[in-house]
Amino acid sequence: MRRPQESGQRRPRDRDHRHRRRLFPTRTRFSYRSRRAGRIRSGTAHRRCLGRCLVADNWHQRLSCLVPPHPQALPFVCRRLMSKPAQTRPPRRHHTVRIDHATAPPSPTAVPEAARQPRVVVALHEGFYGAESGTGFSNRAFLTALARLLPAGRLSVITPHVPVTAGAHDQRWAGEVRQMLRQAAAEVITIPKVNAPPDSVRGSVQLCDLAGEAAIRIAVRASRCLLVGLDIPFLGLAPYTSPTTDLLLVPRSTTALTRPKDVSRVRWERDALRAATLRGARVGAISSHMRGHLVVNYAVPRSSIVSIPNGLIREEMIRPATALPLPFKARAGFLLAMGRAVPTKGFEDLLEALRLLKERGVPVPHLLLAAVTSEEHQHLSSYQQDLAAHIRTHDLDATLITRFTPAIRAWLHSPALRAVIVPSREEPFGRIPLEAFAAGAGPVVATTAGGLAQTVIEGETGFTAAPQDPRSLASALHRALTVLPRERDRLRSAGAALVRSRHDYEASVGSVMDRIAPWALAQSATAEGRAR
Repeated sequence: MRRPQESGQRRPRDRDHRHRRRLFPTRTRFSYRSRRAGRIRSGTAHRRCLGRCLVADNWHQRLSCLVPPHPQALPFVCRRLMSKPAQTRPPRRHHTVRIDHATAPPSPTAVPEAARQPRVVVALHEGFYGAESGTGFSNRAFLTALARLLPAGRLSVITPHVPVTAGAHDQRWAGEVRQMLRQAAAEVITIPKVNAPPDSVRGSVQLCDLAGEAAIRIAVRASRCLLVGLDIPFLGLAPYTSPTTDLLLVPRSTTALTRPKDVSRVRWERDALRAATLRGARVGAISSHMRGHLVVNYAVPRSSIVSIPNGLIREEMIRPATALPLPFKARAGFLLAMGRAVPTKGFEDLLEALRLLKERGVPVPHLLLAAVTSEEHQHLSSYQQDLAAHIRTHDLDATLITRFTPAIRAWLHSPALRAVIVPSREEPFGRIPLEAFAAGAGPVVATTAGGLAQTVIEGETGFTAAPQDPRSLASALHRALTVLPRERDRLRSAGAALVRSRHDYEASVGSVMDRIAPWALAQSATAEGRAR
């Protein structure tokens, strides 16, 4: 028999208390008795930790609002704004949603119907704070084009926060983007950075959830709203937005092109695009190659696809004011190849082509190989280590650059540049040839992978090679190095004409906006009255 405990006596710490009823942690404790309510309540606490709270009219609707929508569930979960002011339940400090260029949005009832304006909301994960690939440059160009096309005050931007200490944060880049958006009276909403990587399914789902919630807050105070999701992480926006919001998704690439073995990621993208097109969303194709890829590999209906050919804005066609100094070995003449340090860029094929030319006794200028990453790593990535080992083993005349900075692209304007090489194995579009054409650089040597075949045409705008074929690439590079000066000038002129005629990005964005959202471009009656 257990000995009765004397009053004031403390229970020993080593005694087993497992016979007592175990409670849920304080964060997920609930007052309902059913297991289903417990699971829902646990999800509620987790969502409140993220600094967001969703409120509905009654208890049953409130429960349905607090669980994230399942891919096989209804395509849209009704959510409303908080019925109480945001100050009554502040989120945690490190999960605060920041609004840079606008004050706190008023409630829908506080905005008169006559004062509501159309809004275009752009969600992007790269291009606001900096760029680690061509995606960041294209996204920034998209924002710039919209800022010029839309009437003042109609543009909103949603982007994950990137701390200043991160390698992906370029302070000069971010300052220029903020200044451009400030001149357009644009609203910038910074959502919390997710814990999972953006290129994972979990990270993309979290980004879509946060961006969808912010877009709903914007849409309720607008007469009509268009939500644009730029690139892969925001392809799953459809279940998190209102059915009354128009949706445009613009994938710059797909996992089926870059990592085809990632089956779960490819399946998520396919399901996300299917859910979006079923609710009437449009999908932007940045090239004819990308259009065919979306139709064949992702079963996107042709009627849902709109063409948004990738291109350049006028700022990208002029010579930059500053440029990085060239390495000493490159000052007498150099080749330039740049891109992300991933196997699909084909940089090992380029090094093998240089080795073949060296064995044949063909003189080759110094190579500046910018196989870069955006993050500050203490050590090289495994792919960069392989490239460095290849250069050392075969004693190639090359400099490997591993840290990205936008100033690298200023070398396209250098008079010492002999050729620009794009050895990609897979490329949805290929922005580097356009930048080379606009800078008057060349000739351009590129593979025929994906969208590169649209811009680099053998004997017309450059020289081409088969993808993942070092011998073919070596032959194309040899033709580029031995071309006559008159022929080189002709190739440069043809490339510049191609950019001006078919790849004016502001014209491309304006054309698609006039097709799917002409109401966003029209001047309002109140704005016209103020102008008068």
